[in-house]
Amino acid sequence: MAIVVDIDVMLARRKMAVGTLAERVGITPANLAVLKNGRAKAVRFTTLAALCEVLACQPGDLLRFEPDAQEP
Repeated sequence: MAIVVDIDVMLARRKMAVGTLAERVGITPANLAVLKNGRAKAVRFTTLAALCEVLACQPGDLLRFEPDAQEP
């Protein structure tokens, strides 16, 4: 996958538990786990904005582009 989700990095930096983040953002821990583990196909801008607000960060702190390795 070319988009890498770094929610776990921000959680560690903020010393926050996944359950706490889910509660403050207003999503289920299961849905947050899907997003955190890179299994989500999409993320709503409202959810991304809420994550950024709670974690006091920018979207680029949570999402980054990593090109797929190309075959030689």
